[in-house]
Amino acid sequence: MTVIASLLRNAELPDSPTARLDIELLLAAALGKSRSYLHTWPERIVSSQAATTFSEYLGRRREGEPVAYILGQQGFWKLDLEVAPHTLIPRPETELLVEAALELLPLSEVKVLDLGTGTGAIALALASERKGWHVTAVDRIAEAVALAERNRERLQLDNARVLQSHWFDALAGERYQLIISNPPYIAAADPHLAAGDVRFEPSSALVAGPDGLDDLRLIIAQAPAHLEPGGWLLLEHGYDQAAAVRELLAKHDFEQIESRDDFAGHERITLGRLPC
Repeated sequence: MTVIASLLRNAELPDSPTARLDIELLLAAALGKSRSYLHTWPERIVSSQAATTFSEYLGRRREGEPVAYILGQQGFWKLDLEVAPHTLIPRPETELLVEAALELLPLSEVKVLDLGTGTGAIALALASERKGWHVTAVDRIAEAVALAERNRERLQLDNARVLQSHWFDALAGERYQLIISNPPYIAAADPHLAAGDVRFEPSSALVAGPDGLDDLRLIIAQAPAHLEPGGWLLLEHGYDQAAAVRELLAKHDFEQIESRDDFAGHERITLGRLPC
């Protein structure tokens, strides 16, 4: 007979920087229980089926597959989101965009656009916090659109909608008080693309030309045609791209431009406002 404590004690993930957390998440999922259950009932017997599932999960994790893809879910903001390999895994740093948007805009009715929504993380976090806002989320990948829509429906967020669009292509004539995006921003030759969990994520959600700025350039250039006067553009970018993004915003006549740090002290998001 195998008990929970024994599985936790003997499981190994030598190449994971978050090995203990990964092991607990995978075992809890195999058991269909919470992580707290593992520590509350360490002597509970584990069925052979659950032990086999846990072993399979560990094998996939040892190969480098992200826990979020193994389990098919990831927490973001206050939401539990379905994730899949054709979308980027939502990261804690991206919550900075949500915080900034909630800080900048009023509680009253606002039209918001989330470009490249993936799982719908940013759009659905905003819609969940501001029931009076009308949030549009777009992505060019049909599978991502379907995934974001499933998340929207499960969370019952009727003030959000999900559309298929390559950036602004399907949004002719529409204007918003806020445009927000976590676009691809990694340079094509960046060696990190071949290392760690990111190997399993779709390159289309990560790579943006030789310097990683191709999509940021396009969004910044086209955003003014889709913003109301005084509207805000909020962007996530690479740790070393803030100065370039500020320069691009200034070039396209944005004002009140500033960058904000992530948890590691890197300038991770930049925002600017269209003149009134």
